[in-house]
Amino acid sequence: MKRSVLLNFGLLVVFALTMACNTVHGIGKDIEAGGKAIERVAK
Repeated sequence: MKRSVLLNFGLLVVFALTMACNTVHGIGKDIEAGGKAIERVAK
């Protein structure tokens, strides 16, 4: 019983961290695209 609870908790933590990394990665791409658009307008 205790082992299955720990396993489920561990899987939940791994899942949450994976989702957070994907979100941060996506935000980084959006910011980079915005910066490139500003560079094009400034030239």
